[in-house]
Amino acid sequence: MDAKRIRNFCIIAHIDHGKSTLADRMLEYTRTVSPRELKEQTLDDMDLERERGITIKASAVTLTYTRDGEEYVLNLIDTPGHVDFSYEVSRSLAACEGALLLVDASQGVEAQTVANTHLALDHNLEMVPAINKVDLQQARPEEVIEEMEHTLGILPRDVVRVSAKTGSGVEDVLGAVIDRIPPPQGDAASPLRALIFDSVYDGYRGVIVYVRIFDGSVRPGDKVYMMKTKRTFDVAEVGVFRPKMTATKGLGTGDVGYFVANIKTIQDVEVGDTVTNFKQKAQEPLPGYQKPLAMVYCGLYPTMDTDLVPLRVALEKLALNDSSFSFEPEQSPALGFGFRCGFLGLLHMEIVQERLERESNVNLIQTAPSVTYEVLTKEGNVLVIDNPEKVPPVNEIEEFREPVVNIKIVLPVEYVGVVMQLAEERRGKYKETEYLSQKRVMLSYELPLAEMIFDFHDRLKSATRGYGTLDYTFIGYKRADLVKLDIFIGGKAVDALSSIVHRDEAYSRGKRSVKKLRVEIPRHMFEVAIQAAIGSRVIARESIKPLRKNVTAKCYGGDVTRKRKLLEKQKEGKKRLKSVGRVEIPQEAFLSVMATNDE
Repeated sequence: MDAKRIRNFCIIAHIDHGKSTLADRMLEYTRTVSPRELKEQTLDDMDLERERGITIKASAVTLTYTRDGEEYVLNLIDTPGHVDFSYEVSRSLAACEGALLLVDASQGVEAQTVANTHLALDHNLEMVPAINKVDLQQARPEEVIEEMEHTLGILPRDVVRVSAKTGSGVEDVLGAVIDRIPPPQGDAASPLRALIFDSVYDGYRGVIVYVRIFDGSVRPGDKVYMMKTKRTFDVAEVGVFRPKMTATKGLGTGDVGYFVANIKTIQDVEVGDTVTNFKQKAQEPLPGYQKPLAMVYCGLYPTMDTDLVPLRVALEKLALNDSSFSFEPEQSPALGFGFRCGFLGLLHMEIVQERLERESNVNLIQTAPSVTYEVLTKEGNVLVIDNPEKVPPVNEIEEFREPVVNIKIVLPVEYVGVVMQLAEERRGKYKETEYLSQKRVMLSYELPLAEMIFDFHDRLKSATRGYGTLDYTFIGYKRADLVKLDIFIGGKAVDALSSIVHRDEAYSRGKRSVKKLRVEIPRHMFEVAIQAAIGSRVIARESIKPLRKNVTAKCYGGDVTRKRKLLEKQKEGKKRLKSVGRVEIPQEAFLSVMATNDE
């Protein structure tokens, strides 16, 4: 196919604005998928995506579309909308020349719409703005187009109107993609340069590599060289996505597809690497991707020690498919051997845990999530702390720094007061207010990441009756008055329950944690003390009373000293049992401390 008739584009939008549904209509309109095979969210092939109704992984598909007697190849990448998966969006943008920006005609411009637009502009992509769900009774297209013009600088005449549900306007969208998005620029005669934008592991064929060809071509039988990992492989099969993997004779300049090359080891493939021809190597690799910064960390431990190896294998496969996820082994005195894992946000963490439990059949215990902090020691060293256990003793700390994010909240005007109050409760620093239209406003705040990741989004949705949306960008680390809060159970510190909190919140957080643990931990044969402490100072305590057997049940009347002797004997036995006894902490106890609400 001549590169002039190829268009590479992705669909970007806020969550629930109809990206996957519009992709379905395009598959249907171009007859890429037969009516019998078509189903809702065709490109979302994970069970988890279907159950939750959200896109988690970006999916590529090749469409063939004929217009005015000319055949065009449209390589479409459907991207996620949630802020936790924005790295998937940035990877997809690097493989495209254009982006189809979708905005809901009833919801209007949302926080993630603004963020994704800036991401596309940073990649110098040609934008095709479209307004979706114009068939809805509550649609307000004129107002939304005005918002798009005011917020994103989009001209009203450039906006395409479409209904992904009914299919009206799909032809106009495809026409706009062909007319406005430039064909790929590349040299077919140059040595091969292909960007790896994703990869998956197949038990039979090894690692399957997803690539976008920028220069040259690749065919079965070619010997390819990975420029970063410096490994060489023989290509066994190349193909495109329609949307299932379909083998072809080769991939040329501008094409998006995959290749299979008997790659057995997961570590041999790295997302963002450049693939070139072994015999005729390219001089310069492609720019690739910037490694994403993990924002949230937690420990994942198997409930059975024998599941440690299967868990490691599952983590390696998942890290290949999701390059924004990272892990390293760690040991906890309370939970044994496990892994410290890094995520982009709480939803990302939840999805990864669920995928691991489903795909590896391993039951997991998850520790309380924490963000990364910086500690400046009195010797002048800066330590990066991703686990509360790594915090040095108080007398060695010169300064504690916490990660700070810039958040943008888009909401109806009538909820501004309640949202400002919520942000200020979370130690937010007000930046600015921007009116998108007469009824909608965008608030900007500087907020500690630790205050935002737990339940800020849920509280925002409750306060704005579901209409508030937010997006955040990481700014850096700033000085804060932080302390390490330890939880002691039965006199022993449980590292998995330790956390780093602001000094003003330490007492309330400690009191709430010990109360929840008293409810969740079952009674033992001896008294169990639960304490929250900062350093050596205990700030909250609860006790779990022991199970008690009535040892005096058989004493009917008689001398009281006999009863007293039996009770003293029982007390001595319990003391002896306490010295050797081990407190069992169920998974529910760890989860209850993670939940920050009081219910």
